[in-house]
Amino acid sequence: MKPVPADDLGVKGAASWPSATTRLAGVIGQPVSHSLSPALHQAGYRAVGVDWAYLAFDVAPPDFAAAVAGAAALGVVGLSVTMPHKKAAARLATRRSPVVERLGAANTLMFKDGGIAADNTDGLGLVADLRSEVPFDPEGRTCAVIGAGGAARAVAVALAEAGAAQLLIVNRSRDRAAELAGLVPGRGRVARAEELAGADLIVKATPIGMSSVGPSCAPSAITGPELVDPSMFRAGQLVVDLVYDPPITDWLSRAAAGGASIRGGLGMLVHQALLQVELWTGTRPPVGELWRAVGRSSGAGS
Repeated sequence: MKPVPADDLGVKGAASWPSATTRLAGVIGQPVSHSLSPALHQAGYRAVGVDWAYLAFDVAPPDFAAAVAGAAALGVVGLSVTMPHKKAAARLATRRSPVVERLGAANTLMFKDGGIAADNTDGLGLVADLRSEVPFDPEGRTCAVIGAGGAARAVAVALAEAGAAQLLIVNRSRDRAAELAGLVPGRGRVARAEELAGADLIVKATPIGMSSVGPSCAPSAITGPELVDPSMFRAGQLVVDLVYDPPITDWLSRAAAGGASIRGGLGMLVHQALLQVELWTGTRPPVGELWRAVGRSSGAGS
């Protein structure tokens, strides 16, 4: 991602910012070189009027614990946590939100009062995006989740807490699908792919189709067999792919060809970042400011 110009950070002169009073936050993961999070968070800080800076830290798994300890020692306000560190972040925390306890994964760390507090805004970010941007309310609806990894778990729990009547879980490993269904007892069950033809909302939470950047920094695409053929979807269904680079995946395009409404994953990224800014600063920025920041940025993110 290209550096964000000083004016876009709300800075009146690059020479005067950052200063000795500027506070630091960031995203930690691997890779993070194409992350949109710095642009999103910096827009949020500007909107709420705090003198904060947000950087991306590329950290390998063996170094994660040391990096978090160093961030705490340096007075970093908080860290957004992306792949592959979300489970490790939950384990390192001294305080965990109920959703982190349930998921065993965190995408948000906050350093305060001598401890590390962990939260997870991923699933809530998706629900907020669906309700405010589509709009679609999961309450009382039949929802489906494709996949059983960390993103799928966060989405399933958030949809259940938002009042979804039923959660259909489709995954290549039925054991993992059953484990995920067990996180939402009374609502979740393992389903066959063809059953998704009757769902109101279908969320694909796998990385297939996502652009990726390898060690050579050359962009490529994550490929593999799809679990569900999107040509089965029809008008009246909302189909979401959590991949946001590219903004509309081939899988979504095929769902749209059958008449389904479609939504990419960028809205989830925007809304989960907005929730992190609110957790750290105590003030929620206008979501439009974050959308404008995304509009000025290019490339993949995390």
